[in-house]
Amino acid sequence: MQTSITFKNIDSSENLKTYVQDKLKRFDKFLDNPAEANVVLSVEKFRHIAEVNISGDRLTINSKDETNDMYSAIDIVLDKLEAQIKKNKQKLRKRRGNSNIRTNSAFNEQTVSADDEDAKIIIENIEYKPMDIEEAVMQMDLVNDNFFVFTDAKTDKVNVLYRHKDGNYGLIQPIG
Repeated sequence: MQTSITFKNIDSSENLKTYVQDKLKRFDKFLDNPAEANVVLSVEKFRHIAEVNISGDRLTINSKDETNDMYSAIDIVLDKLEAQIKKNKQKLRKRRGNSNIRTNSAFNEQTVSADDEDAKIIIENIEYKPMDIEEAVMQMDLVNDNFFVFTDAKTDKVNVLYRHKDGNYGLIQPIG
C-alpha cells in the first residue's frame, strides 16, 4: 500500500511514521488491488487527531478520530477503517456477478435554444448495478456526489438518489 503521512501542528516523528505504516500493512490482505492511503496527523490544543483516507480497489473510505493520545487515535481510526472495508467487501461478495460500476464514461454536449438563450445540456452515460437503497446511500457517500443512479435490486428499475441541501436524501423511482 502506498502511504503518505502529513503532520499538522506536530513535529514529524519516525516512530509515528513507522507505527502508521506497520498498522496499515494489515489492510493489504483485505484489498485485492493496489491502494493508496493518505494519513493526516494533527494536534489542536489538547486534541490529537488522526484522519485516514484509503482509495483503491474500487472504493474510497475515510475515517477520522480524536483523542488525548496520538497512538490511540491512530488505533481507533484504523479499527473503524477495517470495519468499513470488511462491510464493503461483504456487500460486494453478495453481488459478485454485477460488481462493475463505471461513471463518467462519456460526456456529450448539446446546445438547446429556448427563449433566445443558448443552454448547454451535458449528457453523461453511466453503467449501473442492482443494489438496495442502503448500499446506494453508502456508495453515494463514498464518491461524495449529490446524486447517484442505480437499479433497485427488488424492483429491477432505475432509481435516482439525491442529497438535499439540509443533508437528507431524496429518492426518485418510477411508478408501475
